[in-house]
Amino acid sequence: MTSDKKSRKTRKAKSKADRVFIFDTTLRDGEQSPGASMTLDEKLQVAELLDQMGVDIIEAGFPIASNGDFEAVSEIAKVAKNSVVAGLARAGSKDIDRAGEAVAHAKRPRIHTFISTSPVHMKYKLQMEPEAVLDAVSNSVQRARTYTDDVEWSAEDATRTDHDFLCRCCEAAIKAGATTINIPDTVGYSVPQEYFDLMTMLIEKVPGAGDVIFSTHCHNDLGLAVANSLAGVHAGARQIECTINGIGERAGNAALEEIVMAIDTRSDVLAYTTGIDKTMITRASKLVSGVTAFPVQYNKAIVGKNAFAHESGIHQDGMLKHNQTYEIMTPESIGLKESTLVMGKHSGRHAFREKLKEMGYELGENAFEDAFVRFKELADRKKHVFDEDIEALVDDEMAQADERIKVVALTVIAGTGGQQKATITLDVDGRHETREATGDGPVDAIFNAIKDIVPHEARLPLYQVHAVTEGTDAQAEVSVRLEEGGKMVTGRGADTDTMVASARAYISALNKLLVKRQKTAPGKMMAS
Repeated sequence: MTSDKKSRKTRKAKSKADRVFIFDTTLRDGEQSPGASMTLDEKLQVAELLDQMGVDIIEAGFPIASNGDFEAVSEIAKVAKNSVVAGLARAGSKDIDRAGEAVAHAKRPRIHTFISTSPVHMKYKLQMEPEAVLDAVSNSVQRARTYTDDVEWSAEDATRTDHDFLCRCCEAAIKAGATTINIPDTVGYSVPQEYFDLMTMLIEKVPGAGDVIFSTHCHNDLGLAVANSLAGVHAGARQIECTINGIGERAGNAALEEIVMAIDTRSDVLAYTTGIDKTMITRASKLVSGVTAFPVQYNKAIVGKNAFAHESGIHQDGMLKHNQTYEIMTPESIGLKESTLVMGKHSGRHAFREKLKEMGYELGENAFEDAFVRFKELADRKKHVFDEDIEALVDDEMAQADERIKVVALTVIAGTGGQQKATITLDVDGRHETREATGDGPVDAIFNAIKDIVPHEARLPLYQVHAVTEGTDAQAEVSVRLEEGGKMVTGRGADTDTMVASARAYISALNKLLVKRQKTAPGKMMAS
């Protein structure tokens, strides 16, 4: 294709405001990040938020992978009100049948089936000849069409596939009834111009291309996932596959928040629209970070802690004169509040209630009073109370509201001399119990004391601490993950005292585990 033709194609795409569909695969590809597994309840929380914020297609999971994945896709299919719900399937009939069953209850079901098409994948992974792969493309799409009219087909490792063979595969998928054709850069190997040329070639050359939607699915191994995705849209793709915070296998996927805000901010050269409610981006980012226990790097575009922070004197001077000197978008546009120092120990109930409303919280009277007491305690201990502090405090309070076990008191002895010791008092179903225990460090001692009160055999695969805000008086937010009999739960706790936050996080996870025990054995009482 000549450069003149490429230029005309680009100008045409830029001059026409087109709808780009957002396909979110946080719950499928994102969850494949090592250590990012989510429970069913956590997946439902994320799915409901994605549905509310205007995601067009939610890829809810890989139903054949496990009974848990099948259940998650099925439950998300039932609760999604607006989004298409997709289940992933390899080209085999068992995969497709399982995906068809999983999405059966969705208002708008989709089956997303795929097969590898690159020489290296066909030879070493599939051990199949090209003609056999071509047959599998047709057969898999035809079978998927028996469950739903909305079928997406993907060529795994498309960017390292022979172009003529890729065209044949796309043509076969379209003839078999696929309505979306996805061109993944599975290993993040491509560069923007190369990906643009590939997408352009397929749209111009493949028979029937004008009757389907072409999609991008770009990984970030070279840091080019978002750039490649936008290059694909320039070439004519109208669906982008992405994840919240860019999570995913290896270096991750194209980040939803970066794509949406790039299109919104640079509408002069990216003349497209999405259906995403941008003011929910920050909330979605924090939710996904919380349930996966994957912190967002401080300098992450759009949702990083420093994305709207200015410390340099020159930058501060410019911002005071006009915020557009150093900000190309407003914090409010992504649901972030601009102010940092907002509340203190002299603030009253009315001010605290208004602040909560401003941050999107609506609490009942009892929950509000409990949150206000904790806020006043926090304000007495901290010099500055930031939005993030209040958010962590309220989220922690809401998490504890209906728990059977609560932390009443905690004393810890730690240091270089003698054993590390913890004494903890818990409220267990309305009765107070106190235990003292030692351990290899203060946190271990706390957890041992808790186990003395509430015996269990749960394994601790994750214990993670991070500061909510800066400074030595910052609140610590602790994430604890417990695993028992194949059941995985995550608990979180926040406090300026890291030991207290650790105890609250452990108790939060333990409460969730008790709920799961009851669901599997309703007549079984909690051991004490």
